Amino acid sequence: MIETGEILQTMRMIQEENFDIRTITLGINLLDCADHDPLVCAERVYDKICRTAQHLVATGEALELELGIPIVNKRISVTPVSLICQGDPRPIAQALDRAAKETGVNFIGGYSALMQKGATLADERLLASIPEVLSTTERLCSSVNVASTRAGINMNAVREMGEIIKETAQRTADQDGLGCAKLVVFANAVEDNPFMAGAFCGIGEPESVINVGVSGPGVVKKALESCKGAPFDTVAETIKRTAFKITRVGQLVAREASQRLGIPFGIVDLSLAPTPARGDSVAHILSEMGLEMAGAPGTTAALALLNDAVKKGGVMASNHVGGLSGAFIPVSEDIGMIEAATAGALHLEKLEAMTCVCSVGLDMIAIPGNTSAATISGIIADEAAIGMVNNKTTAVRVIPAVGKKAGDTVEFGGLLGFAPVIPVNSFKCDEFIARGGRIPAPLHSLRN
Repeated sequence: MIETGEILQTMRMIQEENFDIRTITLGINLLDCADHDPLVCAERVYDKICRTAQHLVATGEALELELGIPIVNKRISVTPVSLICQGDPRPIAQALDRAAKETGVNFIGGYSALMQKGATLADERLLASIPEVLSTTERLCSSVNVASTRAGINMNAVREMGEIIKETAQRTADQDGLGCAKLVVFANAVEDNPFMAGAFCGIGEPESVINVGVSGPGVVKKALESCKGAPFDTVAETIKRTAFKITRVGQLVAREASQRLGIPFGIVDLSLAPTPARGDSVAHILSEMGLEMAGAPGTTAALALLNDAVKKGGVMASNHVGGLSGAFIPVSEDIGMIEAATAGALHLEKLEAMTCVCSVGLDMIAIPGNTSAATISGIIADEAAIGMVNNKTTAVRVIPAVGKKAGDTVEFGGLLGFAPVIPVNSFKCDEFIARGGRIPAPLHSLRN
Protein backbone atom coordinates (compact mmCIF):
# COMPACT_ATOMS: atom_id res chain seq x y z
CA MET A 1 0.00 0.00 0.00
CA ILE A 2 1.09 3.58 -0.72
CA GLU A 3 0.87 5.61 2.50
CA THR A 4 -0.13 9.28 2.93
CA GLY A 5 3.40 10.32 3.81
CA GLU A 6 4.72 8.83 0.58
CA ILE A 7 2.09 10.70 -1.42
CA LEU A 8 3.12 14.02 0.13
CA GLN A 9 6.80 13.29 -0.51
CA THR A 10 6.00 12.42 -4.12
CA MET A 11 4.11 15.69 -4.60
CA ARG A 12 7.14 17.61 -3.35
CA MET A 13 9.48 15.69 -5.64
CA ILE A 14 7.29 16.51 -8.64
CA GLN A 15 6.69 20.18 -7.81
CA GLU A 16 10.17 21.15 -6.62
CA GLU A 17 12.71 18.56 -7.79
CA ASN A 18 11.89 17.72 -11.46
CA PHE A 19 10.77 14.18 -10.66
CA ASP A 20 8.99 12.27 -13.41
CA ILE A 21 8.30 8.86 -14.81
CA ARG A 22 10.52 8.97 -17.87
CA THR A 23 8.72 6.26 -19.82
CA ILE A 24 6.08 3.58 -19.94
CA THR A 25 7.38 1.16 -22.55
CA LEU A 26 5.17 -1.58 -23.99
CA GLY A 27 7.16 -4.56 -25.19
CA ILE A 28 5.56 -6.55 -28.02
CA ASN A 29 6.64 -9.97 -29.29
CA LEU A 30 6.63 -10.01 -33.12
CA LEU A 31 7.95 -13.54 -33.72
CA ASP A 32 4.56 -14.65 -35.06
CA CYS A 33 4.69 -11.90 -37.72
CA ALA A 34 7.60 -13.49 -39.61
CA ASP A 35 7.02 -14.23 -43.30
CA HIS A 36 9.23 -14.85 -46.32
CA ASP A 37 7.54 -11.88 -48.04
CA PRO A 38 8.75 -8.62 -46.42
CA LEU A 39 5.57 -6.78 -47.38
CA VAL A 40 3.36 -9.39 -45.73
CA CYS A 41 5.60 -9.35 -42.66
CA ALA A 42 5.42 -5.56 -42.54
CA GLU A 43 1.62 -5.54 -42.59
CA ARG A 44 1.46 -8.16 -39.86
CA VAL A 45 3.85 -6.08 -37.77
CA TYR A 46 1.79 -2.92 -38.27
CA ASP A 47 -1.50 -4.64 -37.45
CA LYS A 48 -0.19 -6.35 -34.30
CA ILE A 49 1.40 -3.20 -32.89
CA CYS A 50 -1.66 -1.06 -33.55
CA ARG A 51 -3.91 -3.69 -31.99
CA THR A 52 -1.76 -4.28 -28.90
CA ALA A 53 -0.79 -0.67 -28.25
CA GLN A 54 -4.02 1.09 -29.16
CA HIS A 55 -4.73 2.17 -25.56
CA LEU A 56 -1.15 2.76 -24.37
CA VAL A 57 -0.96 6.53 -24.79
CA ALA A 58 -4.49 7.15 -23.49
CA THR A 59 -3.77 5.02 -20.42
CA GLY A 60 -0.54 6.88 -19.73
CA GLU A 61 -2.28 10.23 -20.05
CA ALA A 62 -5.10 9.10 -17.74
CA LEU A 63 -2.57 7.99 -15.12
CA GLU A 64 -0.83 11.36 -15.33
CA LEU A 65 -4.08 13.15 -14.60
CA GLU A 66 -5.28 10.82 -11.85
CA LEU A 67 -1.98 10.41 -10.01
CA GLY A 68 -0.54 13.83 -10.74
CA ILE A 69 2.73 12.21 -11.83
CA PRO A 70 4.34 13.40 -15.09
CA ILE A 71 4.90 10.54 -17.55
CA VAL A 72 7.20 12.07 -20.14
CA ASN A 73 7.23 9.34 -22.80
CA LYS A 74 5.07 6.47 -23.95
CA ARG A 75 7.12 4.05 -26.02
CA ILE A 76 7.05 0.66 -27.71
CA SER A 77 9.81 -1.94 -27.97
CA VAL A 78 9.56 -4.94 -30.29
CA THR A 79 11.36 -8.18 -31.03
CA PRO A 80 14.69 -7.50 -32.80
CA VAL A 81 13.69 -7.13 -36.43
CA SER A 82 16.53 -9.32 -37.71
CA LEU A 83 14.82 -12.28 -36.00
CA ILE A 84 11.60 -11.90 -38.02
CA CYS A 85 12.98 -10.58 -41.29
CA GLN A 86 13.57 -13.07 -44.12
CA GLY A 87 14.16 -10.49 -46.83
CA ASP A 88 14.47 -6.73 -47.25
CA PRO A 89 13.92 -5.20 -43.76
CA ARG A 90 13.09 -1.70 -44.99
CA PRO A 91 9.32 -2.28 -45.39
CA ILE A 92 9.25 -3.47 -41.78
CA ALA A 93 11.07 -0.31 -40.68
CA GLN A 94 8.49 1.85 -42.41
CA ALA A 95 5.67 -0.22 -40.87
CA LEU A 96 7.17 0.27 -37.40
CA ASP A 97 7.36 4.02 -37.92
CA ARG A 98 3.78 4.15 -39.21
CA ALA A 99 2.58 2.13 -36.23
CA ALA A 100 4.37 4.49 -33.84
CA LYS A 101 2.61 7.47 -35.40
CA GLU A 102 -0.76 5.68 -35.43
CA THR A 103 -0.55 4.75 -31.75
CA GLY A 104 0.85 8.15 -30.79
CA VAL A 105 3.99 6.90 -29.01
CA ASN A 106 7.14 9.03 -28.88
CA PHE A 107 9.56 6.31 -30.02
CA ILE A 108 9.57 2.69 -31.09
CA GLY A 109 12.69 0.55 -30.58
CA GLY A 110 13.72 -2.82 -31.90
CA TYR A 111 15.16 -2.24 -35.35
CA SER A 112 17.93 -4.35 -33.92
CA ALA A 113 20.37 -7.18 -34.47
CA LEU A 114 22.14 -9.43 -31.97
CA MET A 115 25.61 -10.05 -33.42
CA GLN A 116 27.88 -10.71 -30.46
CA LYS A 117 29.14 -13.99 -31.95
CA GLY A 118 28.43 -13.69 -35.63
CA ALA A 119 25.99 -12.43 -38.23
CA THR A 120 23.12 -14.05 -40.10
CA LEU A 121 22.08 -12.88 -43.57
CA ALA A 122 19.17 -11.10 -41.90
CA ASP A 123 21.59 -9.30 -39.55
CA GLU A 124 23.72 -8.13 -42.47
CA ARG A 125 20.70 -6.92 -44.43
CA LEU A 126 19.46 -4.98 -41.43
CA LEU A 127 22.85 -3.36 -40.81
CA ALA A 128 23.16 -2.29 -44.45
CA SER A 129 19.73 -0.62 -44.25
CA ILE A 130 20.28 1.35 -41.03
CA PRO A 131 21.56 4.64 -42.54
CA GLU A 132 18.69 4.84 -45.02
CA VAL A 133 16.07 3.77 -42.48
CA LEU A 134 17.13 6.23 -39.77
CA SER A 135 17.21 9.07 -42.28
CA THR A 136 13.70 8.34 -43.62
CA THR A 137 11.80 7.53 -40.41
CA GLU A 138 10.82 9.81 -37.55
CA ARG A 139 10.28 7.70 -34.42
CA LEU A 140 12.19 4.49 -35.09
CA CYS A 141 15.26 3.60 -33.01
CA SER A 142 17.93 1.03 -33.80
CA SER A 143 20.45 -0.96 -31.78
CA VAL A 144 23.08 -3.59 -32.45
CA ASN A 145 24.70 -5.87 -29.86
CA VAL A 146 28.30 -6.56 -30.91
CA ALA A 147 29.77 -8.16 -27.77
CA SER A 148 29.01 -10.12 -24.63
CA THR A 149 30.92 -11.59 -21.73
CA ARG A 150 30.03 -15.10 -22.93
CA ALA A 151 30.86 -14.60 -26.62
CA GLY A 152 33.61 -11.97 -26.76
CA ILE A 153 33.65 -9.07 -29.24
CA ASN A 154 32.57 -9.48 -32.86
CA MET A 155 35.13 -7.19 -34.45
CA ASN A 156 33.60 -7.61 -37.91
CA ALA A 157 30.39 -6.08 -36.56
CA VAL A 158 32.40 -3.37 -34.75
CA ARG A 159 34.09 -2.42 -38.02
CA GLU A 160 30.75 -2.29 -39.84
CA MET A 161 29.15 -0.15 -37.15
CA GLY A 162 31.84 2.51 -37.47
CA GLU A 163 31.03 2.79 -41.17
CA ILE A 164 27.28 2.77 -40.55
CA ILE A 165 27.49 5.55 -37.97
CA LYS A 166 29.51 7.68 -40.41
CA GLU A 167 27.01 7.12 -43.23
CA THR A 168 24.03 7.78 -40.95
CA ALA A 169 25.59 11.07 -39.88
CA GLN A 170 26.11 12.07 -43.52
CA ARG A 171 22.51 11.24 -44.43
CA THR A 172 21.17 13.35 -41.55
CA ALA A 173 23.80 16.11 -41.71
CA ASP A 174 21.09 18.77 -42.10
CA GLN A 175 19.84 17.74 -38.64
CA ASP A 176 23.29 17.72 -36.98
CA GLY A 177 23.48 13.93 -37.40
CA LEU A 178 20.19 13.25 -35.61
CA GLY A 179 20.00 9.76 -37.10
CA CYS A 180 22.97 8.74 -34.96
CA ALA A 181 21.07 9.83 -31.83
CA LYS A 182 18.63 7.00 -32.62
CA LEU A 183 21.35 4.35 -32.99
CA VAL A 184 23.21 2.61 -30.16
CA VAL A 185 25.89 -0.09 -30.22
CA PHE A 186 25.80 -2.45 -27.22
CA ALA A 187 27.83 -4.98 -25.32
CA ASN A 188 25.76 -7.25 -23.07
CA ALA A 189 22.45 -5.70 -24.18
CA VAL A 190 19.57 -6.45 -21.80
CA GLU A 191 16.18 -7.73 -22.99
CA ASP A 192 13.90 -5.55 -20.84
CA ASN A 193 15.41 -2.08 -21.25
CA PRO A 194 12.61 0.54 -21.51
CA PHE A 195 14.96 3.38 -22.52
CA MET A 196 15.65 4.46 -26.09
CA ALA A 197 17.51 4.14 -28.33
CA GLY A 198 18.44 0.68 -27.07
CA ALA A 199 15.04 -0.77 -26.17
CA PHE A 200 13.95 -4.05 -27.70
CA CYS A 201 11.66 -6.85 -26.53
CA GLY A 202 13.88 -9.87 -25.87
CA ILE A 203 12.97 -13.41 -26.81
CA GLY A 204 12.65 -14.32 -23.14
CA GLU A 205 9.89 -11.74 -22.62
CA PRO A 206 6.12 -12.46 -22.61
CA GLU A 207 3.82 -11.90 -25.59
CA SER A 208 3.52 -8.33 -24.37
CA VAL A 209 4.85 -6.63 -21.24
CA ILE A 210 4.83 -3.26 -19.45
CA ASN A 211 8.22 -1.89 -18.38
CA VAL A 212 8.57 1.47 -16.64
CA GLY A 213 11.62 3.71 -16.48
CA VAL A 214 11.81 6.22 -13.65
CA SER A 215 14.03 9.26 -13.28
CA GLY A 216 14.92 11.76 -10.60
CA PRO A 217 18.42 13.27 -10.56
CA GLY A 218 16.95 16.46 -9.12
CA VAL A 219 15.42 14.55 -6.24
CA VAL A 220 18.75 12.94 -5.35
CA LYS A 221 20.62 16.26 -5.56
CA LYS A 222 18.07 17.94 -3.31
CA ALA A 223 18.38 15.14 -0.75
CA LEU A 224 22.18 15.48 -0.70
CA GLU A 225 21.95 19.19 0.05
CA SER A 226 20.95 18.21 3.58
CA CYS A 227 24.21 16.33 4.26
CA LYS A 228 26.95 18.75 3.23
CA GLY A 229 30.31 17.71 4.64
CA ALA A 230 28.94 14.41 5.97
CA PRO A 231 30.97 11.21 5.46
CA PHE A 232 30.29 9.01 2.46
CA ASP A 233 28.41 6.47 4.59
CA THR A 234 25.77 9.15 5.14
CA VAL A 235 25.81 10.13 1.47
CA ALA A 236 25.23 6.53 0.39
CA GLU A 237 22.42 6.05 2.91
CA THR A 238 20.72 9.26 1.77
CA ILE A 239 20.85 8.19 -1.88
CA LYS A 240 19.50 4.72 -0.99
CA ARG A 241 16.52 6.19 0.83
CA THR A 242 15.80 8.57 -2.03
CA ALA A 243 16.06 5.82 -4.66
CA PHE A 244 13.57 3.80 -2.62
CA LYS A 245 11.01 6.63 -2.80
CA ILE A 246 11.55 7.14 -6.52
CA THR A 247 11.20 3.45 -7.29
CA ARG A 248 8.01 3.13 -5.20
CA VAL A 249 6.36 5.67 -7.48
CA GLY A 250 7.55 3.75 -10.54
CA GLN A 251 6.14 0.55 -9.09
CA LEU A 252 2.76 2.24 -8.56
CA VAL A 253 2.60 3.54 -12.14
CA ALA A 254 3.73 0.20 -13.58
CA ARG A 255 1.16 -1.72 -11.57
CA GLU A 256 -1.68 0.60 -12.55
CA ALA A 257 -0.71 0.62 -16.24
CA SER A 258 -0.46 -3.18 -16.23
CA GLN A 259 -3.91 -3.62 -14.69
CA ARG A 260 -5.63 -1.13 -16.98
CA LEU A 261 -4.08 -2.48 -20.16
CA GLY A 262 -4.44 -6.12 -19.15
CA ILE A 263 -0.76 -6.66 -19.93
CA PRO A 264 1.76 -8.25 -17.52
CA PHE A 265 4.06 -5.99 -15.52
CA GLY A 266 7.71 -6.63 -16.32
CA ILE A 267 10.23 -4.42 -14.53
CA VAL A 268 10.93 -1.00 -13.11
CA ASP A 269 14.17 0.46 -14.45
CA LEU A 270 15.34 2.84 -11.73
CA SER A 271 17.93 4.65 -13.83
CA LEU A 272 18.64 8.31 -13.07
CA ALA A 273 17.94 9.68 -16.55
CA PRO A 274 18.78 13.41 -16.79
CA THR A 275 17.38 16.09 -19.07
CA PRO A 276 18.86 19.37 -20.36
CA ALA A 277 16.68 21.23 -17.81
CA ARG A 278 18.53 22.86 -14.93
CA GLY A 279 17.90 20.97 -11.70
CA ASP A 280 17.69 17.59 -13.45
CA SER A 281 21.36 16.66 -13.83
CA VAL A 282 23.43 13.65 -12.76
CA ALA A 283 26.57 15.80 -13.07
CA HIS A 284 25.18 18.21 -10.48
CA ILE A 285 24.71 15.29 -8.06
CA LEU A 286 28.45 14.64 -8.39
CA SER A 287 29.14 18.32 -7.74
CA GLU A 288 26.93 18.16 -4.66
CA MET A 289 29.25 15.47 -3.31
CA GLY A 290 32.11 17.98 -3.37
CA LEU A 291 33.49 18.05 -6.92
CA GLU A 292 34.00 21.44 -8.51
CA MET A 293 32.67 19.99 -11.74
CA ALA A 294 32.02 16.57 -13.25
CA GLY A 295 35.31 15.31 -14.66
CA ALA A 296 37.44 16.48 -11.75
CA PRO A 297 39.61 13.87 -9.95
CA GLY A 298 37.24 11.78 -7.85
CA THR A 299 34.45 11.77 -10.44
CA THR A 300 34.61 8.04 -11.13
CA ALA A 301 34.54 7.23 -7.42
CA ALA A 302 31.57 9.55 -6.85
CA LEU A 303 29.71 7.99 -9.77
CA ALA A 304 30.43 4.48 -8.47
CA LEU A 305 28.94 5.38 -5.09
CA LEU A 306 25.89 6.95 -6.74
CA ASN A 307 25.25 3.99 -9.03
CA ASP A 308 25.58 1.42 -6.26
CA ALA A 309 23.41 3.32 -3.79
CA VAL A 310 20.66 3.82 -6.39
CA LYS A 311 20.55 0.07 -7.06
CA LYS A 312 20.53 -0.84 -3.37
CA GLY A 313 17.69 1.54 -2.61
CA GLY A 314 15.65 0.55 -5.63
CA VAL A 315 15.70 -3.20 -5.12
CA MET A 316 14.01 -2.75 -1.74
CA ALA A 317 11.10 -0.89 -3.36
CA SER A 318 10.09 -3.30 -6.12
CA ASN A 319 10.04 -7.05 -6.59
CA HIS A 320 11.04 -6.65 -10.22
CA VAL A 321 13.88 -4.22 -10.86
CA GLY A 322 15.57 -4.64 -14.23
CA GLY A 323 16.61 -2.86 -17.39
CA LEU A 324 19.78 -0.84 -16.87
CA SER A 325 19.05 0.65 -13.42
CA GLY A 326 21.72 3.12 -12.36
CA ALA A 327 22.97 6.55 -13.42
CA PHE A 328 23.02 7.67 -17.04
CA ILE A 329 25.67 10.11 -18.27
CA PRO A 330 24.44 11.25 -21.71
CA VAL A 331 26.40 14.40 -22.47
CA SER A 332 23.83 16.24 -24.61
CA GLU A 333 20.94 15.34 -22.27
CA ASP A 334 22.49 16.58 -19.01
CA ILE A 335 23.05 20.30 -18.46
CA GLY A 336 25.84 19.60 -15.95
CA MET A 337 27.65 17.32 -18.40
CA ILE A 338 27.24 19.93 -21.13
CA GLU A 339 28.78 22.60 -18.88
CA ALA A 340 31.63 20.28 -17.86
CA ALA A 341 32.43 19.33 -21.46
CA THR A 342 32.31 22.98 -22.55
CA ALA A 343 34.67 23.97 -19.73
CA GLY A 344 37.12 21.21 -20.66
CA ALA A 345 36.62 19.28 -17.43
CA LEU A 346 35.24 16.27 -19.33
CA HIS A 347 36.92 14.62 -22.29
CA LEU A 348 36.33 11.33 -24.07
CA GLU A 349 38.87 9.34 -22.07
CA LYS A 350 37.41 10.50 -18.74
CA LEU A 351 33.91 9.66 -19.91
CA GLU A 352 35.16 6.20 -20.88
CA ALA A 353 36.59 5.71 -17.39
CA MET A 354 33.26 6.75 -15.86
CA THR A 355 31.42 4.13 -17.93
CA CYS A 356 33.22 1.40 -15.98
CA VAL A 357 30.97 2.15 -13.00
CA CYS A 358 27.74 3.64 -14.43
CA SER A 359 24.71 2.22 -16.19
CA VAL A 360 25.57 2.34 -19.86
CA GLY A 361 28.44 3.94 -21.73
CA LEU A 362 29.51 6.74 -24.05
CA ASP A 363 26.11 8.28 -24.62
CA MET A 364 24.97 11.18 -26.80
CA ILE A 365 28.48 12.48 -27.43
CA ALA A 366 29.09 14.77 -30.41
CA ILE A 367 32.49 14.27 -32.07
CA PRO A 368 34.13 16.10 -34.99
CA GLY A 369 32.61 15.35 -38.36
CA ASN A 370 35.96 14.33 -39.86
CA THR A 371 36.41 11.49 -37.35
CA SER A 372 37.11 8.37 -39.41
CA ALA A 373 34.94 5.24 -39.39
CA ALA A 374 37.90 3.25 -38.07
CA THR A 375 38.33 5.62 -35.13
CA ILE A 376 34.62 5.31 -34.29
CA SER A 377 35.02 1.52 -34.45
CA GLY A 378 37.98 1.80 -32.09
CA ILE A 379 35.85 3.77 -29.61
CA ILE A 380 33.17 1.07 -29.85
CA ALA A 381 35.74 -1.70 -29.33
CA ASP A 382 37.13 -0.02 -26.21
CA GLU A 383 33.68 0.36 -24.69
CA ALA A 384 32.72 -3.20 -25.63
CA ALA A 385 35.86 -4.46 -23.91
CA ILE A 386 34.84 -2.70 -20.69
CA GLY A 387 31.45 -4.38 -20.86
CA MET A 388 32.82 -7.79 -21.76
CA VAL A 389 35.48 -7.96 -19.07
CA ASN A 390 33.35 -6.44 -16.32
CA ASN A 391 30.22 -8.44 -17.19
CA LYS A 392 28.09 -5.30 -17.50
CA THR A 393 26.10 -3.50 -20.15
CA THR A 394 28.02 -0.83 -22.03
CA ALA A 395 27.10 1.10 -25.14
CA VAL A 396 28.20 3.75 -27.60
CA ARG A 397 25.95 6.45 -29.03
CA VAL A 398 28.20 9.01 -30.71
CA ILE A 399 27.22 11.62 -33.28
CA PRO A 400 29.82 12.68 -35.86
CA ALA A 401 28.84 16.32 -36.44
CA VAL A 402 29.33 16.76 -40.18
CA GLY A 403 31.18 19.96 -41.02
CA LYS A 404 31.90 20.77 -37.38
CA LYS A 405 35.03 20.65 -35.28
CA ALA A 406 35.87 20.42 -31.59
CA GLY A 407 34.38 23.34 -29.69
CA ASP A 408 31.39 23.79 -32.02
CA THR A 409 27.88 22.96 -30.81
CA VAL A 410 25.15 20.66 -32.16
CA GLU A 411 21.48 21.09 -31.35
CA PHE A 412 18.96 18.23 -31.24
CA GLY A 413 16.11 19.71 -29.21
CA GLY A 414 13.72 18.21 -26.69
CA LEU A 415 15.07 15.53 -24.36
CA LEU A 416 18.06 15.02 -26.69
CA GLY A 417 19.31 18.51 -25.86
CA PHE A 418 22.48 20.04 -27.29
CA ALA A 419 26.17 19.30 -26.95
CA PRO A 420 29.63 20.71 -27.52
CA VAL A 421 31.68 18.76 -30.04
CA ILE A 422 34.35 16.89 -28.06
CA PRO A 423 37.83 16.27 -29.53
CA VAL A 424 38.87 12.71 -30.36
CA ASN A 425 42.35 11.22 -30.11
CA SER A 426 43.96 11.84 -33.52
CA PHE A 427 46.20 8.75 -33.56
CA LYS A 428 44.93 6.07 -35.93
CA CYS A 429 43.73 2.51 -35.28
CA ASP A 430 42.90 1.53 -38.88
CA GLU A 431 45.11 -1.57 -38.99
CA PHE A 432 43.75 -2.79 -35.67
CA ILE A 433 40.14 -2.50 -36.82
CA ALA A 434 40.90 -4.02 -40.25
CA ARG A 435 41.91 -7.34 -38.65
CA GLY A 436 38.30 -8.39 -38.10
CA GLY A 437 37.43 -11.72 -36.51
CA ARG A 438 36.53 -12.06 -32.84
CA ILE A 439 38.23 -10.95 -29.65
CA PRO A 440 37.82 -14.04 -27.44
CA ALA A 441 35.67 -13.98 -24.33
CA PRO A 442 37.52 -13.55 -21.02
CA LEU A 443 38.37 -16.58 -18.87
CA HIS A 444 35.65 -15.83 -16.33
CA SER A 445 33.03 -16.30 -19.07
CA LEU A 446 33.45 -20.06 -18.65
CA ARG A 447 31.42 -20.15 -15.44
CA ASN A 448 28.54 -22.62 -15.71
